Amino acid sequence: MFSSYSPHKAFQLILEQDFYKTSLPGSGPSRLCEPIFSHESGSRLDWPLANGQDAYAFIAGRRAGEDSVEAPVIEVRILRTPIVLRRPITVMGIQSVYSGASLGGSELTVLTESLEGLVTLNPQLGLDVDQKVVYLAEPDRSKVALICGGGSGHEPSHAGFVGNGMLTAAVCGNIFASPGPNQVRRGIELTDNNQGTLIIVKNYTGDVLNFGLAKEQFAAEHPAKADRVRFLVVGDDVAVGKTQGTIVGRRGLAGVVLVYKIAGALARTGANLDEVYNVAEWVSNNIATVGVGLEHCHVPGTAPTESHLSSSEIEIGMGIHNEPGNKRVSPVPSLHGIVEQLLDLLLSTTDPERSFLPLSGKGDEVALMVNNLGGVSELELGAIVREVEKSLSGRSVRVQRVLSGTFMTSLNMPGFSITLLLLPKASSTGPPTDLLLRLLDAPTSAPGWKWSSGTLPGDVAAASRAAPPTSAQSAQATESVRLRAPDPAGFKSAVERACVAVDKAEPELTQMDNVAGDGDCGLTLQAGANAVLEAVRKGTIHGEDLVGAAVAVSGIAVDNMGGTSGALYSIFFSALAQGLTTAARGKSEAATHAIWAQALESALARLYTYTRARPPSRTLVDPLAAFVEAFSKGSHDLGAAVAAAGQAAEHTRDVEAKAGRSAYVEGDRLKEERIPDPGAWGVKVIVEALAA
Repeated sequence: MFSSYSPHKAFQLILEQDFYKTSLPGSGPSRLCEPIFSHESGSRLDWPLANGQDAYAFIAGRRAGEDSVEAPVIEVRILRTPIVLRRPITVMGIQSVYSGASLGGSELTVLTESLEGLVTLNPQLGLDVDQKVVYLAEPDRSKVALICGGGSGHEPSHAGFVGNGMLTAAVCGNIFASPGPNQVRRGIELTDNNQGTLIIVKNYTGDVLNFGLAKEQFAAEHPAKADRVRFLVVGDDVAVGKTQGTIVGRRGLAGVVLVYKIAGALARTGANLDEVYNVAEWVSNNIATVGVGLEHCHVPGTAPTESHLSSSEIEIGMGIHNEPGNKRVSPVPSLHGIVEQLLDLLLSTTDPERSFLPLSGKGDEVALMVNNLGGVSELELGAIVREVEKSLSGRSVRVQRVLSGTFMTSLNMPGFSITLLLLPKASSTGPPTDLLLRLLDAPTSAPGWKWSSGTLPGDVAAASRAAPPTSAQSAQATESVRLRAPDPAGFKSAVERACVAVDKAEPELTQMDNVAGDGDCGLTLQAGANAVLEAVRKGTIHGEDLVGAAVAVSGIAVDNMGGTSGALYSIFFSALAQGLTTAARGKSEAATHAIWAQALESALARLYTYTRARPPSRTLVDPLAAFVEAFSKGSHDLGAAVAAAGQAAEHTRDVEAKAGRSAYVEGDRLKEERIPDPGAWGVKVIVEALAA
């Protein structure tokens, strides 16, 4: 049939037949796979093969009469493949298998396994494995049922929101592909009740058609129940302008989760189908969402692709299926700049393309949802929430509730979206604001729901002003112990030398820690040293009050260094302050070598109650203990103590790590490169500079 084509073209056409237009048993022709198109021209591309040359050589050999040539196994990487394609198929004797790298295996299995994991963790849920429907195992059939669904890859949406007070069932398609009508009908059957069912879908053509078809089929088969199934399409995206979306409408994004929550909570109160539908529709008409991404997501089971965006770009308005946004921005703005651009789209009242919310511009009230699209850390998400709330406040928009977390993802997309629900004004014909807020706050057993704030968001600045004094501040206000250095000016100079030395040593310490730890030791010590130096120059740390100086260093360490080393330094200097107070009691007002020795021993002993590290441990404890022990000997020789600390730090080159980050690093590499412990080296730098 394809003898007139080249081997390359012939095999591609064979794949086109077998993968794209194969008839399944008991059905008509079906599209087993989504075609692959060129983004530039819209033209078809080849099916991607891992070892296509073997296939082409095999076809050429068969044409040449070489029947003895063994058929190769060809890996065909397909973007979207349904669950039914479980086995390799044979094309002209060539086995073709779906392939791609991901932790969960191929798309053929990861969805089923994920849903099975969800119901394993949540026994109140049931799973129809064949139809991929997650449902409440024991629903209250005296209440209105809510069904949703769509393509997978947006977890916890949609199955994660099945629970009392939210959804009754979720119908799951393959990754980024709508479930079929038979799946949806199974969901309707599982939740059938006398109060009615509300089907909620995001505004995507496949979802609307398949869920709509299932609704109509169910109504045709059960005429008496036809009026007990309602249908709501939710579109909340503001990136697609009104002109562009004239026919298709706005895309459904994270805002649909707020519809699930409010409608589900209302249904749980016993509201009838009309009441639940009307409130859900009102919420749907008053939500707006826009997203931003640093890169496209990766679909499990597909070969990694080249970066869609450069490292200096972001894309505003990206969809949750890798759809392009409405604009790219380069260079990447600050977080404040990104948030401002997103809010411009959400809150515009003058842009004829995007003024979707009926804002008054005078004291509008909203519920805010900041959604992780999949690849944003919790650390970053917290900063994003704060920036969005602050920017809204600056625009005179009052935030009544804040929801933050992972609600509607795009697999592992590094990005986030902002959703605003515009709350009704007193004169509005919509549902009362206090009702909507109560429904948002209402409890639910849905495992994916993350409730964040049940009251007005806090004012960070006001909270800081109103905070009670810290224990360190209280101690400074009540303690009157004064112990001075014999040479206050010399003490100040020594501390300054140590800070400068640590600052200069940062690159060396960082390089060491890149091999022996997590790479932050140099910067951590530098941050602490710079803060101490600033305190010295401001007069907070000085030689007239050694106890106060030790307390100040302790506070600086915990506030500016952070991490394990910051905690260890803070504990040591806090204990040193106590040790100096005890050692100086009843003695001279000037710190002698004996007082220092006793205080240092006390501080080291106190530190040992909080760490298991003991010399030799390849940690900062090694040189610190060596310094204290040498200085505490009868002569209190500072030079000998510094030398002992230096030797202990050098010795960490050959010591097996027993504590700290180095304990997790391959020991052979540390021994081979003879990298000293960076924390220990930092102590060496400090004591050598102090004694210089």
